[in-house]
Amino acid sequence: MLASKNTFRSKLPNVKTTIFTTVGNLARKHGALDLSQGFPNFDADPLLIELVAQAMKKGHNQYAPMQGYYGLREAITNKIQKLHQRMYDPENEITITVGATQAIFTAITAFVHPGDEVIVLKPAYDCYEPAIELSGGIPVLLQLNNKDFKVDWNAFRSIISPKTRMVIINTPHNPSGAIFSREDMLQLEEILRPTNIILVSDEVYEHIVFDGQEHESASRFDNLASRSFVCASFGKTFHVTGWKMGYCVAPAPLMKEFLKTHQFAVFSVDHPVQRALAEYLRNERNYLGLGGFYQQKRDFFLNRLSSSKFKFTPSHGTYFQLLDFSEVSSESDEALAERLIIDHKLACIPISSFNLDHQDHQLLRFCFAKTEETLESATNILNKL
Repeated sequence: MLASKNTFRSKLPNVKTTIFTTVGNLARKHGALDLSQGFPNFDADPLLIELVAQAMKKGHNQYAPMQGYYGLREAITNKIQKLHQRMYDPENEITITVGATQAIFTAITAFVHPGDEVIVLKPAYDCYEPAIELSGGIPVLLQLNNKDFKVDWNAFRSIISPKTRMVIINTPHNPSGAIFSREDMLQLEEILRPTNIILVSDEVYEHIVFDGQEHESASRFDNLASRSFVCASFGKTFHVTGWKMGYCVAPAPLMKEFLKTHQFAVFSVDHPVQRALAEYLRNERNYLGLGGFYQQKRDFFLNRLSSSKFKFTPSHGTYFQLLDFSEVSSESDEALAERLIIDHKLACIPISSFNLDHQDHQLLRFCFAKTEETLESATNILNKL
């Protein structure tokens, strides 16, 4: 066979295999308990599964409308209005997407031009920066402190420039489990008020908040809502991450541009699942009890680690918990994560992978969206270190 003479220049020359793939492959190779990636190891509600089957049997197996099944968009409108007192028009301001990742990617590619700057708060989920770079944009990175993961709003203000096109936030925050307070959102609103900067608010863990605190959606704040794409995930909420079902809400002028990209990327999303979700959302107990459900798992996990050498602050949201291993080992977080898999058969994520310049603060991320049996086995391993 003749070797190809084609040459090309990569649009993402610095992108390597993601830490999730690296850790996942290593975990499978060594038969490790996997508390690395963010997905549950328990089943979804059988009712939801049955509703999907019913939708298929009723013949909802062809393309859905481009923006999504109208009944589901109406259900999202009602949910947001009840929780955040914001009315989104289901006709022009809501789109069903292939997970929140597609919503985020589409918002970025629809609005970021070559040379535009996009502010990203680190540690950050790893889908933001590649999407910015593919559009010719420039990620402008601000590291959160490694204690409480709060934003230094003075530092934030200082990196805004005439080239700033967009800001991306994530609350509840992956990987730290921190949440933006009302004061944080008001600070952000005041800083952005005199600008034309677009906000992408990644709120995939919107219903997983603990200890009586509230999720402060960008939808709650007039000026933020007027400039925001709020991106969310049914997969995270209903324990069905493999379905890749999400949604995005935004004011009509922004959504109009979003749809220009969406229609040529995916056009429409799984139809019978949309029908099922529309019906399932009628009962608000199917999502309003999620915080309490996962708080029990968080507390179970941390109570079993109370006498270990690990230090921690209980997660405020998401289904992730950071553990400080500074009294366990002097290794790098990547080295310890690898050794945990190979020697102890337990997988987690080293946080330096998400940090600016791969800063290593001796923190590991564990997913507690697991059965108690799995969490018990994991903590037995961690308590021996």
